[in-house]
Parts: sequence; structure tokens; C-alpha cells
Amino acid sequence: MYRIQLQHKDFMVINKGPGLGMHDEGGEPGLVNRLRTETGLTLYPVHRLDKMTSGLVLLARTPEANRALSMAFAAREVSKQYLALSDRKPKKKQGWVKGDMEKGRGGSWMLARTQENPAISWFDSSPVREGLRLYRIKPQTGKTHQIRVALKSIGAPILGDDRYGGTIADRGYLHAWRLQFTLAGKAFDLVCPPDEGELFLLPELHTAIAGLSE
Repeated sequence: MYRIQLQHKDFMVINKGPGLGMHDEGGEPGLVNRLRTETGLTLYPVHRLDKMTSGLVLLARTPEANRALSMAFAAREVSKQYLALSDRKPKKKQGWVKGDMEKGRGGSWMLARTQENPAISWFDSSPVREGLRLYRIKPQTGKTHQIRVALKSIGAPILGDDRYGGTIADRGYLHAWRLQFTLAGKAFDLVCPPDEGELFLLPELHTAIAGLSE
């Protein structure tokens, strides 16, 4: 369900598995409470991942670290990179996706044409094999379902993301791959390749990831 990626005196970095929520749901403990029980630590989630999304999650261990890291996220000083797969042909292969997020039905969101408080994402992509494309997304903001809506808006909903029209798959193919931040003057650059899901294990995928530029 999860693995501890890095232990630090001020924070922990977790590799969260797909299907695990951040918080308790339906009587089942979420990631945060599972970790608190296992480690006995007081932990503060600095950001969150959707239940279907796997990969890197940052949790502070002290109120001071939580404040500093939360401020860094709010100031867009933390770099996040995600990997996603889609089996649809996109309207464009790289570029910006910007727009306000509007609530739709049943907890879904839609990308609007307005730019009052927009969700902003940059992405590029690379072919994996016929009918399958890898997307790297660098969100500049942290709106709910931002990446999932952004890819849907370019005609490439994420595989397994049935909420946004993705083709049925063994999991939702979105993964928090890379996290870069600075705390107390020290820079951290963490990379976590996806390792759950049939298509994330394709040998061709690693070639596609390696082909992405910085």
C-alpha cells in the first residue's frame, strides 16, 4: 500500500500505492493515520494525492517544518512532476493547459475558458508503443483533479480514470514521479519510478521516460 522512501528529522517522503486514500474513508484508515499508527509520529501532510494516484507524498514531522514546506508549496517553490499514460491521440503533444476549474456533476471538475484563478499545468509527451503515450506533467498550481482534467481537455484522458472518460484499466495511470524542494537551505531532489500497474511495467516505458528532457 505504501513504502517509506526517505526518513528525515523534519519530514518523511512516502511512495503511496494506487487505491489508497490520504485520509480515512468508509471506516478504512487512510495513508496519514496508517503512518501515524506505524511510526508513532505526529505527521502533517503538506500536500495530497488523489486515491488513484501513486507516488511521492511529503509529510512534515514538526509544526515548523510543516509551516515552511506549506509556505513553499503556496509560493510555488516546490517542483512536482507526474507521469501519466493515455491511449488516446492528444490535440497537442506538449504545451500549457490553463483555465479556471469549475465544479461539474458528482464531484467532477471541468476546465473553463476563463483565467481568473486558473489551474496551470505544463506537459510534454513521448510515444511508448502503438496506441499508448506517456505524459509528463508539471503542475504550477495545486487544484483538485487538476492533472486529470488537463489531460482530458487535450483529448487524452488518463487510462483507468473512469471519472474523466479514461479507458478501463487495472489502475488509474497517474504517478507522482519527481519532487524537488528546499528546506533549511538544503535542496532535495527525489525520483520514484512507477512500479505498480501492468502498463507502468512495460520495458518500453523506461525508454520513454529516459527520452524526456529536463
